[in-house]
Amino acid sequence: MASTKTTQLRRIRFSLWILVAAAVLALGGAYFVRTIGVREPPPVTVGEAAIRSEFSLIDHNGNRVTEADFLGRWQLVFFGFTHCPDVCPTTLAYIANVLDRLSGEVERVAPIFITVDPSRDTPEVMAEYVQAFHPKLTGLTGSEAEVAAAAQSFRVYYEKMEEETAPDGYLMAHAGHIYLMTPEGRFEDVFREGEQSAEEMATDVLARMNGKQ
Repeated sequence: MASTKTTQLRRIRFSLWILVAAAVLALGGAYFVRTIGVREPPPVTVGEAAIRSEFSLIDHNGNRVTEADFLGRWQLVFFGFTHCPDVCPTTLAYIANVLDRLSGEVERVAPIFITVDPSRDTPEVMAEYVQAFHPKLTGLTGSEAEVAAAAQSFRVYYEKMEEETAPDGYLMAHAGHIYLMTPEGRFEDVFREGEQSAEEMATDVLARMNGKQ
């Protein structure tokens, strides 16, 4: 059963790569999960003082990790959840595309997917999900309080929304930002899938990594 689900997830990734250009146009400005009556998330407050890479969570292999485990690498951090119907798989496929375009420099990057739905997104669920997108991607989960603390550090908006047609009767509304953090864990920039191509983002990230911007 798990093998069948893994195969399905891998097919999702390849399909999304093909459809990502069309998805950008279709999604337009919708950078958070589609829900009924959800309010627009607040704008990101950028700056080193406002956004920090601070967390204590469980990775998809079941290990306790903190931001210290990623020091020395540039972090690409995205918050979402595995039951997300559109924005999350599209954004993760986009991040995977960016990582592939970094070529040999990808070892200097730590791509991180932090769930905002820890009650369903166990380490086992996260492991199966992230492996469908890219082998370098790390999935993080934890308790409700731990996830809330991580989201607060990154100033990430998320909210549980009731939705009868969704699995378990709810979805998680959330912002769709991709945070670029320095090897010291400081805020560098924020991106959103659809605002630039994967090639453009990879070029931008490489320039920052090599001190050319």
